[in-house]
Amino acid sequence: MPNPYFSFKQFTVYHHLCAMKVGIDGVLLGAWADAAQASSVLDIGTGSGLIALMIAQRTNAQITAIDIDSDAVKQATENFRNSPWAERLSAQKMSVQEYADCSLQKFDLIVSNPPFFINSLKAPDAQRNTARHTDTLTHTELINCSEKLLSNTGKICLILPVNEGYDCVNYAQTQSLYCNKIISVYPKPGAEVKRLLIELGREKLPCHNAELTIETDTRHEYSAEFIQLAKDYYLKL
Repeated sequence: MPNPYFSFKQFTVYHHLCAMKVGIDGVLLGAWADAAQASSVLDIGTGSGLIALMIAQRTNAQITAIDIDSDAVKQATENFRNSPWAERLSAQKMSVQEYADCSLQKFDLIVSNPPFFINSLKAPDAQRNTARHTDTLTHTELINCSEKLLSNTGKICLILPVNEGYDCVNYAQTQSLYCNKIISVYPKPGAEVKRLLIELGREKLPCHNAELTIETDTRHEYSAEFIQLAKDYYLKL
């Protein structure tokens, strides 16, 4: 779902974000991920750099963004360069598997809006397939690599469809990563849950469950709870 009025209040990047085809999944994760205590952040599969930019806007963290697509890295680099937080943002062309093997850094926050279609019909567009299908990054690999890169007190924040989300939570527990928060995201009142916002950590705590509805019963009218979550990132909401 593109968001034509999406932009950063401190720095208008409307023309870049329109080209990015900003999606609601990225907006949700970028606004929701708890980065308050993070001094280092890793954005896996950054795409246009949207989530990294959102986190940069509200923190002083150093943010590393990685992606396997050259065009995505070029676009993210351009968007980072044109932002007020350029000195804290970097983009690299690298898979998380490669990065986990070569990096010695540990991150306080790892965020990812990962590929999520498993064994489903693919589109003709290769870039779209890479972004949406798990061929290049399974959720098992994502958890394994994130565990290697996570600091002792760090958090992993993901957005996934419901079934894939619960599968990911269950697998993470086998790697001693536990679900601390889970938000069920509804597109509108009365609809089925479409996404899960998931926070994982090394400490086993009671999991906080909550719900978020994006729109009201009126189409294209955002709910009060979504506005509260995302208002700092929109010029018009």
